[in-house]
Amino acid sequence: MVPPLSLYIHFPWCVRKCPYCDFNSHVLSGDVDVVAYLDALIDDFSHQYSPLGQRPIETIFIGGGTPSLLPGPAIRRLLQAIREMAPLAGNAEISLEANPGAAEADHFADYRDSGVNRLSIGAQSFNDKSLHALGRIHSREETLRAFLAAREAGFNNINLDLMFGLPRQPKDAALFDLRMALELGPEHLSWYQLSLEPNTPFSRTPPALPDEDSLYAIQEGGLEYLAAGGMERYEISAFSRPGMQCRHNLNYWRFGDYLGIGAGSHGKVTDANGQALRYWKAHHPRRYMASPTAAAGRRQLDAPDLVIEFMMNALRLKQGFDLALFEARTGLATTHISETLRTASERGLLELVSNQIRATELGFRFLNDLIGLFDHG
Repeated sequence: MVPPLSLYIHFPWCVRKCPYCDFNSHVLSGDVDVVAYLDALIDDFSHQYSPLGQRPIETIFIGGGTPSLLPGPAIRRLLQAIREMAPLAGNAEISLEANPGAAEADHFADYRDSGVNRLSIGAQSFNDKSLHALGRIHSREETLRAFLAAREAGFNNINLDLMFGLPRQPKDAALFDLRMALELGPEHLSWYQLSLEPNTPFSRTPPALPDEDSLYAIQEGGLEYLAAGGMERYEISAFSRPGMQCRHNLNYWRFGDYLGIGAGSHGKVTDANGQALRYWKAHHPRRYMASPTAAAGRRQLDAPDLVIEFMMNALRLKQGFDLALFEARTGLATTHISETLRTASERGLLELVSNQIRATELGFRFLNDLIGLFDHG
């Protein structure tokens, strides 16, 4: 049985590149040829989807870059073209990432009318000094206005992105960000630590970040604060109200299938024989638009690939995974991982409850070490 299928759509342009960002994004220089890019996306989707035999699409995520730079009619045209080519699940989750600039907030009602039913707003912080240090182009007030505009546009499923461990950030400032977010009442929060990614300005000239003890205190205090505020931690950096988990990301973390369209997008598709293929598209928008149906690279996943990639995703989940899910999504017997499971359990990093495998609190804290035990490639 093939896994559920999602669709990721990448819009690769931003007004300005943030110094911590390692995503495939490019600074706008002049006007984007929206029509040409949409044509490329639609051609790309048609080419990828046509061999799949009308598999329903469970979720769509429009990310970037800054896809909220796209006007409402562009999103409407894109989603309508997808609907004409593929069946969408009746309750399909359709998410769009938005930056809190006031001009972009004007598009929210159009996005909602086009079928977008989940908005992810990149707040990052409610402290203007922190936002400036992060290279963000919005202010705290613009975030507040954007959130209210999203509610007025009819969105009842909103995520806020927040980071902690910001330059010179004390614990009380990190908790203030969480308090401001909870007062708005979003259905979902993504709360994750700022990291210095290779080949970014922050990695070349690192800012003064909190030390490990301070980061641990921020995280422990924040987890208590979020739990008290009714936000359930279901993944290492994802929190939601009951029943409001991000279904698109859950499909990633449960090792489902997904198509990727757009410059620099990635996809993973399992065929009828259970063979999983991973592929990726050209990073630069011009190269992508010149040949949108071509893959820049592809790789068939072998047994070691399947094990490590499954674990990199499933062990991020607070509830972990069922052994039957491992077998169904990888096509491998549990004997491929039984010895490593035993080792991790003996080290106090994993626990087995019935057939459910999940990280212990210690394993969750040292997740990279836990996942590394399964890397036999």
